Amino acid sequence: MTSTPASWTHRPVEVGLVGAGPWARAMHARMLAAGPETRLAAVWARRPEAAQQTAEPYGAHVAADFEDLLDRCEAVAFAVPPAVQAELAPMAAKRGKAVLLEKPLGPDLASARRVADAVAEAGVVSQLVLTKRYHPTTRAFVESARALDVTGARSCYLHGAFLGGDFATGWRLEHGALLDLGPHLIDLLDAAIGPITHIRGTGDPRRWIELTMEHENGAVSQASLSGAVEVPRALTRIELFGSGTQAVYDTAGIDHEECWPVLRRDFATAVRTGTPAELDAHRGLYLQNLIEQAAQR
Repeated sequence: MTSTPASWTHRPVEVGLVGAGPWARAMHARMLAAGPETRLAAVWARRPEAAQQTAEPYGAHVAADFEDLLDRCEAVAFAVPPAVQAELAPMAAKRGKAVLLEKPLGPDLASARRVADAVAEAGVVSQLVLTKRYHPTTRAFVESARALDVTGARSCYLHGAFLGGDFATGWRLEHGALLDLGPHLIDLLDAAIGPITHIRGTGDPRRWIELTMEHENGAVSQASLSGAVEVPRALTRIELFGSGTQAVYDTAGIDHEECWPVLRRDFATAVRTGTPAELDAHRGLYLQNLIEQAAQR
């Protein structure tokens, strides 16, 4: 049973949203406007009409440009392609704004490093939207897994969103599942089993890619990734094996709506207390480094 969070006693964090696509509307705007920890202060997108549609239900300001958005908030949430985030997030950090970042940080390792470096130099709070990590079930799995003697693991993250629809976007179709789904699964395996010391990949990330990872404690894990297969629903599953009882994590039984209040509370708490989050830009750079290694042939 999920415990009821303590009442929020701080001022709501004034957040500006960059982006007005399907993910910005379905998750970011709705989550940030729900409060009480945050308030959706402004929305900016390169299509003003989309920004208007995203901001209007919540009474948020429609920013004329990115600078206008920065003038009206103390934190910035990004719901844009990786290349756009990598361009704008360092600018927000340099203005002293906390940043809520999508994964991956950028389209490649160099751009991801620029984002992480800008955040570190500015000393601002950063947090990654690794959705599943904010669900109580995921947190319980990771905590219990760390106490196990894991020898090996197998896992998968599969869906068919690249076959068509709102999320069959240009960058996803170009880079495939490794850059889009990889951060989620690699992060979970690394957190549950232990630091990954070596990773290699085989296959086409636009169709199906297999990863093999070696962990600091000697365990070996494998991951299957695809966004281009017909499945009834998105499937994320991890099985841990070792000298103890087998442990299984499966998203089939979780309600992703439970992630958003936790994510919002964690971000607002980090901003108000100035305490770095566990899933920050540094973590994002760490994951992108592993992805870069896996992409090498």
